[in-house]
Amino acid sequence: MLTERLSTATRCLWRSVSEGARNILTLRERYRAIMDARKTRGITLLREWLSPMQRAQFDASKSFDVVGCDSGRRYRIHYGRVTNVHEIDDAGQPVTGWCFVPSGHLVAGDVMLAQKIALETNERATLALANRFTSSAGTRLVHQHSLDARAPLETM
Repeated sequence: MLTERLSTATRCLWRSVSEGARNILTLRERYRAIMDARKTRGITLLREWLSPMQRAQFDASKSFDVVGCDSGRRYRIHYGRVTNVHEIDDAGQPVTGWCFVPSGHLVAGDVMLAQKIALETNERATLALANRFTSSAGTRLVHQHSLDARAPLETM
C-alpha cells in the first residue's frame, strides 16, 4: 500500500514538473517573440527617420553618419546601445568615442534614433553629459567617465 501511494505521488510530481518545464519553454518563446517584435519596430522607426543617404549607409554597414548641429563635426552611429557613437575625421576614421543613451530599456534602433536626434538638434548639451572614450579602429575602451546630472539622456 505504501509503495502504491509513493508510486502515485511520484507520477503526480513528475507530471507537475513536466508541465512546469513546458510552461517555462512557452514563456521563453513568448519573450523572444516580443523582443524580436520590439527590435523590428525599433529598426523600422529608425529607418523612417534616416535620410536616403543615411539609410543606404545603414543598410550597407549597420552604421550611419550624422553632422552635429553646433560644431559641424561628423559622428558615426554604429548598431548598438552603448559605446556606439564615434566622432570621425575627414577620412572617416574614428577620433573620439562618445557614450550616451536615453533612459529606459530600449532596443538598439530606438537608442540609435535618440542619439541621432540628440546630435542633430542639441549637440553641445548632449556631449556635455556624455562619457568620452578613446576610439581607434575596432577598439572601444572607456577612458573618461563624467557623472554629470542626468537629463533626458543618461551616460553609461
